[in-house]
Amino acid sequence: MLFALLCNDKPDHLQLRLDTRPAHLEYLDSLGDTVKFAGPFLGDDGKPNGSLVVVEAADKAAAEAIAASDPYAKAGLFQDVTVRPWNWAIKNPANA
Repeated sequence: MLFALLCNDKPDHLQLRLDTRPAHLEYLDSLGDTVKFAGPFLGDDGKPNGSLVVVEAADKAAAEAIAASDPYAKAGLFQDVTVRPWNWAIKNPANA
């Protein structure tokens, strides 16, 4: 089952994001095929202010554990994180 991790940064925490980014990317890479796609949300100024990560997990609790283990979350970057079940209906490579 797929889950969207919708993560919003705390205001004025760009430097924390930048400092933690290498560990965040290493963590996502370590998850292998569990991560389907990911990337930052951008503010009107073009700077990152959150993250969208879509993961495959057995259930919501497992997806929440993935979100909680992210170095960004551990560093206190996120103001809030929402984990929602998601159906990849359009242009899903698994359906090609």
